[in-house]
Amino acid sequence: MLVTTDILNKANCASRLPQLSESVVLGVGLDAQTRCNHWHGPSDIIALRFKCCGQFYACHACHVELADHEPIRYRVRDDPEVYAVLCGVCSHEHTVDNYLGREGDCCAKCGASWNPGCRLHTKLYFDPS
Repeated sequence: MLVTTDILNKANCASRLPQLSESVVLGVGLDAQTRCNHWHGPSDIIALRFKCCGQFYACHACHVELADHEPIRYRVRDDPEVYAVLCGVCSHEHTVDNYLGREGDCCAKCGASWNPGCRLHTKLYFDPS
């Protein structure tokens, strides 16, 4: 089950960790498939977990607006098996390695198409060093 939380004020994401049976996504103006006010095209349907707080946000800009701390990225070489990407259609969580290494821009579980432009922003979420 996917729960989206539209937060209009600053959030302390350290106290908003995901529950065991559902993935919680924070963001501004969220819809049911994790689109936010910043990214709301038909294929903008992923959320990303931030290493700093372990919380899923719809996008980097949502984290900047809502979190009370600076974002910390996962290091590709150190964190390849961390489940850091969430499909907004089926709620399947993907590892860093699976997301960055996949062929095509779609969910491996449900086949939903993801915005290929997201690859232009991977350095906002993942440290390649």
